[in-house]
Amino acid sequence: MLLMVAALALPALAQNKPSDPGKKLYCWDEGGKRICSDTLPPEAVNKAREEFSARSGTRSAEVQRALSAEERADAALSEAQAQVDAAAAETRKRTEQAMLSTYGSEDALKRVFAERTAIVDNNINTAAYNVTSLREALSTQLLSAGNKELAGNKVPDKQAQDIRQRHNELMAQLRLQSAFQTQRVALEAEIAESLARYRELKGITAPVDAPAAPAATPAAGTPSKG
Repeated sequence: MLLMVAALALPALAQNKPSDPGKKLYCWDEGGKRICSDTLPPEAVNKAREEFSARSGTRSAEVQRALSAEERADAALSEAQAQVDAAAAETRKRTEQAMLSTYGSEDALKRVFAERTAIVDNNINTAAYNVTSLREALSTQLLSAGNKELAGNKVPDKQAQDIRQRHNELMAQLRLQSAFQTQRVALEAEIAESLARYRELKGITAPVDAPAAPAATPAAGTPSKG
């Protein structure tokens, strides 16, 4: 009798056994229709979908669609830029802390910038001198070659080669001079920004009659580019 009761009870226990707690239901859009299934076909793996617990019916996850190669590249660039921005912010913070601990007064900070300004100004003046010298030498060579041609004579290959070389040197010096002048303008902006930030961190009010940072101008006697 007991064996018969146990045998009858086994099917009932099997029917009441709870479903697999890890079983999921997947729902995704395909062709404008909502598809739900307890298995995820290969063609739906990369699509956006929602996942539900088969036992409770509650949503357990939301999976975004797989990114394309271009989107992955953009995401990688965005992440890299965010890291660069974070590093720059941290560097700026350390720089400001060092600025406060290193320079006890605004004048001390100005002296450092004065040294940097003097170096850049010296580079500008040197480049201007080189440009003037090369331009004069090139003008002399071109005049000599022109006179030969007007007289019906051929310009020697050596002289033509020297003219080309001197012209290339002049163009290189002009580019260098322009780079130094651009650097000077950037330095003026950096000085103004650093002084303003120093005053802000120190709680100093800028003097009312403090002149604005002047824009860098070419050194006197600097020939125009051309």
